[in-house]
Amino acid sequence: MRRNLAARIGMWSAHHRKTAILGWLLFVVLATGIGGASGLVEMSDAENGAGDSARAEQILDDAGLGQPAGELVMVSAPKAGDWRGAADALSAALGRTREVADLAAPVPSEDGKDALITFELKGDAATAPDRVQPVLDAVDGVRAGHPDVTIHQFGEASAGKWLGDLLSEDFKKAEFTAVPLALGILLVAFGAVVAALLPVGLALTACMAAFGLLSLASHQLHLFQTTYSVMFLMGFAVGVDYCLFYLRRERDERAAGHDAETALRIAAATSGRAVLVSGLTVTVAMAGMFLSGLMLFKGFALATIIVVLVAVLGSVTVLPALLSWLGDRVEAGRLPFLGRRGGRRARTGGGIAGRVLRPVLSRPKTFAVASVVVLLALAAPAIGMKTEQLGLEKQFGSQSQLSVAYRQISENFPGGPDPARVVVKADDIGAPALRKALDGFDKVTVHKAQNVAEIEVPLPHGQASLSELREKRLPAAFDATGAQVYVTGETAGSVDFNEQLKRGIVPVFAFITAVTFLLMLFCFRSYVIAVTSIVLNLLSVAAAYGVMVAVFQHGWGASLIGSEGVGAIESWMPLFVLVVLFGLSMDYHVFVVSRIREARDRGLTTRAAIDEGVRRTAGAVTGAAVIMVAVFAVFGTLSMQDMQQMGVGLAVAVLLDATLVRMVLLPSVMALLGERNWHTPRALTRLPSLEHGPEREPAASGRLG
Repeated sequence: MRRNLAARIGMWSAHHRKTAILGWLLFVVLATGIGGASGLVEMSDAENGAGDSARAEQILDDAGLGQPAGELVMVSAPKAGDWRGAADALSAALGRTREVADLAAPVPSEDGKDALITFELKGDAATAPDRVQPVLDAVDGVRAGHPDVTIHQFGEASAGKWLGDLLSEDFKKAEFTAVPLALGILLVAFGAVVAALLPVGLALTACMAAFGLLSLASHQLHLFQTTYSVMFLMGFAVGVDYCLFYLRRERDERAAGHDAETALRIAAATSGRAVLVSGLTVTVAMAGMFLSGLMLFKGFALATIIVVLVAVLGSVTVLPALLSWLGDRVEAGRLPFLGRRGGRRARTGGGIAGRVLRPVLSRPKTFAVASVVVLLALAAPAIGMKTEQLGLEKQFGSQSQLSVAYRQISENFPGGPDPARVVVKADDIGAPALRKALDGFDKVTVHKAQNVAEIEVPLPHGQASLSELREKRLPAAFDATGAQVYVTGETAGSVDFNEQLKRGIVPVFAFITAVTFLLMLFCFRSYVIAVTSIVLNLLSVAAAYGVMVAVFQHGWGASLIGSEGVGAIESWMPLFVLVVLFGLSMDYHVFVVSRIREARDRGLTTRAAIDEGVRRTAGAVTGAAVIMVAVFAVFGTLSMQDMQQMGVGLAVAVLLDATLVRMVLLPSVMALLGERNWHTPRALTRLPSLEHGPEREPAASGRLG
């Protein structure tokens, strides 16, 4: 019988291993080199926004009116007026840097104990964080020379530099923590150095190549600054998992007595096929983010699609070539007391999986109901989920230097750090009606050549002030003028972004559920398995939502991971977690159900097939899940709240999916459904099929050449 696609690719690579290995290395080097030379292009504020705030930013961009990077420095003293000496010294020091413009005189607070100094950095705001260091040094110098006062600084440039440094440190921390963790887990799983190094090496080279390709692609689709972190998170986790599935199956077949070529062919036809199906499912699920209407998600989609496809390519091509070249040397560097015992248990059906399955299959209804109850209980807090674009204080923690500065300036000068910017565009900005409307505002800048005006409006009460501005004050002033009037700024951008997310999540959800259903239908020729896949995925996602809300919105146990409750979930997180988990859960689902289907096709009853399939895959699924949970958990320890939420949410979901869902709920539900699992309506027999079983060719003997 003909081999499936994965088997054909794997055996070609095994018989042309030099071409496969050198071709992979050349691909990685070229992609990394060319991509690195091209550089990464980040999105603009207009591209990262939505609604009226994005329109306002686009008007300014089109008119060439980029807003300079503004900075605020507040000097506070115990008594009114005691800040004057420090403020004068600060103004003089800032002037000497030759980096500032529009340096304003100190403005006292209502009680006279504080003074606010405002200024702008010269040059392009986009590069201001790279040029702000002399200004920071000047402020630090005055702070050191005047210990009797307190000085807080906040602004676009200083915050940008602080954030950039933090992201760089966090990414290094994630990379240098996740890789040794994964390697340690693989050493325990395989008990051999070479076998453990293979998945890590392939995952890292896949990430390197994907980074280069993403840099090239960013010239067409501009990216958010955290996209690289998301790519590494996804790429390293799935890259290790795919290689682990493949390598574990090849090792199991060798241990079962097959010769090298037969073992590799079976691994390619089964685990290789599962990798292809899983990678296709993840890729298509990620493509759903293109329907969100937000460039942020389009960048996330592009990054994850690229890295998953590269990881799949490496797993089904270079890995078989390496395995055929190494042969039994893949067991080199064996560590005492590791790997062998777990391998025997996986082959004989013992261990934890065997002890769990016996009661599950004997009382499937009880365990199915209990599992669903546990997942729904975990999901319950999600009912009260609140989403918003987290501000600086929530994003970096209430005690971070930047958050303290922002909070202190906001309290003493309400609306100062985060004013609304109203952009007015007209055919003639100098028309009498427009001049009259603009006269009703205090801080107005008119650009006659571009027929654009900018108005700065403080928002002392946040969103309430924004709503009043948009719904009452601006219509009353400008409706009769015919001008285009849009509001931007941090608060306006957050509100508009959230509104677009609410509109975008419905088509994204519809897309990924429909695509997942069709892929599972083609893969297993059973609509029952397809529906079961979607329901189990939704339960995992709901449980992850509930845990995220409990920890990060309500603060339950947040201190255990060095975080704090912030009263809300980052606005882009629910959609991102939904799409990612729908894709990633297919790793385990396809791998486990494929093995069950193999056993069923050999003539076993459904219950016996479930028992064998889950037992035989338990070791690989557990190892893969531990690695993925460990990688995600590393991101849960980073500094930024959104990275913490993403790491914890994904780690919890994968842990539940690989344990409670795949080892308890899935087998119990399939046992209850019995033969209905495999029912294929006559109309579906004509649909394309992704073969589920291994080939049935006569086994070839001897080593691979």
